Amino acid sequence: MNAAETPDSDSTPYSESAPSSGVVPGPAITALGGGHGLYATLSAVRRLTDRVTAVVTVADDGGSSGRLRAELGVVPPGDLRMALAALAGRDDEVRVWTETVQHRFGGTGALAGHSVGNLILAGLAEVAGDTVTALDMLARVLDVRGRVLPMSPIPLDIEADVSGLESDPRVSRCIRGQVAVATTPGKVRRVRLIPADPPACPPALDAVCEADLVVLGPGSWFSSVIPHVLVPDLHEALVHTTALKVLVLNLAAEPGETAGFSAERHLHVLAQHAPDFRVDHVVVDAASVPEGREREHLSRSAARFGADVSFVDVAETGTHRHDPAKLAGALETCLSSRGGVRATRGGGRESVSWQ
Repeated sequence: MNAAETPDSDSTPYSESAPSSGVVPGPAITALGGGHGLYATLSAVRRLTDRVTAVVTVADDGGSSGRLRAELGVVPPGDLRMALAALAGRDDEVRVWTETVQHRFGGTGALAGHSVGNLILAGLAEVAGDTVTALDMLARVLDVRGRVLPMSPIPLDIEADVSGLESDPRVSRCIRGQVAVATTPGKVRRVRLIPADPPACPPALDAVCEADLVVLGPGSWFSSVIPHVLVPDLHEALVHTTALKVLVLNLAAEPGETAGFSAERHLHVLAQHAPDFRVDHVVVDAASVPEGREREHLSRSAARFGADVSFVDVAETGTHRHDPAKLAGALETCLSSRGGVRATRGGGRESVSWQ
């Protein structure tokens, strides 16, 4: 996994420490993904601005989310809940609410394994009539810095062509479901969404089009990252936005869907699914790609996206998670390359404002 499930208690968003007057609002940042990978990105970008929008995958069919989806027909709430927690306020009263939202029931009964936040979101969606309104309502309770949105207003399924599951390695088998794709012992060749032409969430499209910076990744590549470019209207928004686009690669291949993948391979499969998608920067942890031929191959693959590669230290020491402060620094550097970020001083701590 790429991020811890609970917020780091020591971090203070730069925008919270900046002077209240005379400071231009931070850049509008839209982050796309799901699960722990998106949590890592949101924990980083909230240090740069309060103008954050999370656009979250909605294909989860496992655990508490899968049960609620099957029983109630709701958009799976788990990844949405985690995004809210990543952007929640940090005062003591809000922390209690955030911990409650993240809490999972134990025991062996009907509620065992359910997250409190998943149940709240499912209930709010029924009462309010739609998922976006439910998210906005819970966001107010959690004093969320920004907004959390589903990439589609309907629950989606992932279907994949997987080789290596038959005696003949050349034969592919079609498997369905995010959990099945993420945990397959075979080699994922291609993924599709069901339905094949799903609607995009309109406010999510606006967030991509109006952003100063769009961040895609890290996360489960086939089940959390690539699905965003498979929603037709969202794909078009990503292609045509004038925002600076940054792709953040995983620290390592994940067991299951990307086992054995090099960093270059991650780019290759993304290009297969979205040949016309372009990005400006690819952020790669320096320690995960040795100097020499691997970096040369990765740089060539990134050039096909029109991107420069930044090899930087973004890993949390001793773990396989992204460090929020280091990742924030890497993204700030990407923004600076466009001439839009100015470092200032406020309250004894460095803050960031948008020019």
